[in-house]
Amino acid sequence: MDFVEPLDRYEPEERYARARLREIIREKGHSLSALARLIGRNPAYLHQYVGRGSPRHLDEPDLMKIAEFLGVDHEVIATREIVRPRSSRMQASGDTEGFVQVPRLPLEASAGPGAFSAEEISYDAFQFSRRWLREMGLEGADLTAIRVEGDSMEPLLRSGDEIFVDRNKRGGEGVFVVRIGDALHVKQVQSRGPGDIALISANDAYAPIELAREEIEVIGRVVWKGGRL
Repeated sequence: MDFVEPLDRYEPEERYARARLREIIREKGHSLSALARLIGRNPAYLHQYVGRGSPRHLDEPDLMKIAEFLGVDHEVIATREIVRPRSSRMQASGDTEGFVQVPRLPLEASAGPGAFSAEEISYDAFQFSRRWLREMGLEGADLTAIRVEGDSMEPLLRSGDEIFVDRNKRGGEGVFVVRIGDALHVKQVQSRGPGDIALISANDAYAPIELAREEIEVIGRVVWKGGRL
C-alpha cells in the first residue's frame, strides 16, 4: 500500500491556502507558533494545520483574527467558503450575485522554449462577479490565472497576456497549459493517434512537437485571455 502524504488527500486550493498562510506569515516576520498563541491555541496548532492538514479548516473566529492581524482578506487564506447571511454578503460585496476570486500564480506558461515552474502559491487574485463568470460559461470552473511568455502562440496569445486555465478540463483537443519535465508550455493540443499528441504553435515559425501523451502533464484548458492593447 502506497504512503499518502497528509495533504495529498485535499483539493489543490486547500493546499494553496495553507501555503499562502505560511508564506504571508514568513514575509511579515511572524511565526506559526506566535499566531497560534494569538488565537488562544497551543504553539503546535498552526504547524499541524499547515503541515499535516489537521484540522482541515480553521474555525471562522480563528481565521478572521489571523487575517485581521496579518492585514489580508480572509478569503486569501481560507480553505473553504464562509457562508454568511444574504444581507451580509450583499453589504460586503455591493452586488447580490457575489464575487469569485481567481488566484494568480507566479508561473509563466511559455509560448516559446518553456518557462520553469515556481511553487504554486498565489501572490494576487482577480475578482469577478458570479454573473460575469456565468455569462462567459465559466461558472463552476476551477480557474487559475497564469501569464504568457514568448511569441510562439501569436497572434492568438501574446507575451504578457493573462490566461485563465480551467483545471477541471484536461481532456480532448484545444489550447492547454501542459508541463513537460519542469517547464510549462501553452500550446494547441492535437491527437496524433492512440497515445500520441502534437503540440501546435499558432506562430508558423515554430514547428509542431510530437510526443507520447504520457510524456506530458495537462494542467488545464485555456478558457479566457486578457492583455493590454
